[in-house]
Amino acid sequence: MSVLRINDLRAAIPGREILKGIELEVQSGEVHAVMGPNGSGKSTLSHVLMGRPGYEGVSGSVTIDDVELLDLPTWKRAQAGLFLGMQYPIEVPGVSLGDALAESFRAAGRDPGDVRELVSVEAGRIGFDERFLTRPLNVDLSGGERKRNETLQLAVLNPKFAVLDEIDSGLDVDALRAVSRRVEELTGDGLGVLAITHYSRLLHELHPDVVHVLSGGRIVATGGPELAQELEQTGYAAYGGADEPASPDAAPDPADPFADPLL
Repeated sequence: MSVLRINDLRAAIPGREILKGIELEVQSGEVHAVMGPNGSGKSTLSHVLMGRPGYEGVSGSVTIDDVELLDLPTWKRAQAGLFLGMQYPIEVPGVSLGDALAESFRAAGRDPGDVRELVSVEAGRIGFDERFLTRPLNVDLSGGERKRNETLQLAVLNPKFAVLDEIDSGLDVDALRAVSRRVEELTGDGLGVLAITHYSRLLHELHPDVVHVLSGGRIVATGGPELAQELEQTGYAAYGGADEPASPDAAPDPADPFADPLL
C-alpha cells in the first residue's frame, strides 16, 4: 500500500499565490477527482506536483511513501512513482514512443527489451492504432489520439500514482470510455489516481471514491460521487465560482507541455 500525501501545500507563480493550503491523501487503488471552476488552481496543482519550472512550492509538503517530492527534480519525482497525464500533450519530433519508453525503462532499471510487447498489448486494449507507435511522439496525432497515447504510456510505465489533468479534454464518447475503463482497470492493480476535470462526464466512466471541489486555491468541499452529480446540476456558484469558458485569445502555447492559461 502506497500513499500520496499533500499536506498544507501553498504554491505561487511570481507575484501571485495560487494554492493556499491544499490537503489531500490518495492511497493505492483509490480515485480522487478534483473539480472546480476555471482559475481555481486545478492545473496549477498538477504543475506543482510534477515540478514545472516557475511554480514555487511556498510551504507544505508532497510525499509518496514519506519521500518528499518538492525537493526533487521532475525526473526523480517520476522515479518515485508519480505520472502526469498532461492536459496538452506535445509533439516530440525525432523521438518515437518506443524510444521514449525504452529510455524510461533504462532509467528505472527495467529491461527496455520488454517495451515493444507491452506497448503492443496496451495499444490493443485502448484502440490505439499501431501505426502511430513508430511515429515521432504525438506528431500529427489528434487530441484524442494523444490522450490515448498518454494512457498507453501510463499503463506501460506502471507508476504508483497518476495525476490526470483533464484527460477527458478532446475525447469523443468512445475514446473517453476506452481511456477511462483502462485507467480504472489499473486502479485494480493498485494505481492511485488524482483526476482533475471540469465536468462530470469523465466520472461517469472513471468512478471516483472521493470528489473534491477546488475554488480560490483551496479545497472547499469533499464528498463522494454524489458531489459530482450535485455539481452537474448546480455548477460551482455555491462554492465561490462559476465555470466560464476560456477567453479565445488565451490559447495555450503548444510548445509548452505544461501550458495552461487558466492557472
